[in-house]
Amino acid sequence: MKPSSADAPWSEARHRFDAGHPTAAGHFPGNPIIPGALLLDHALRVIGAAAPVEIQVAKFLRPIRPGDSVAIRWQHQAGGTVRFECRVRDEVALSGALKAAS
Repeated sequence: MKPSSADAPWSEARHRFDAGHPTAAGHFPGNPIIPGALLLDHALRVIGAAAPVEIQVAKFLRPIRPGDSVAIRWQHQAGGTVRFECRVRDEVALSGALKAAS
């Protein structure tokens, strides 16, 4: 019996954004965070999303700072949708879903 989408295993990879990451100086001075677009781009590359993809939803829930270690997790679902999330210290920082563009 094939598992349902909800039971499909999650894949995971880890990435640490360097404490001296070049975006830290300008985003934002005195309170650096990793830009959401950079985090999303990195997650898509780790997932192996072939271009072009349609990002169905992306929710940024907490900032990721230079020096943070991020767990990037993804799960393939029925219909070609891929759910994903980025976690820092067991807190979801980014959650979303994507699908190959038609």
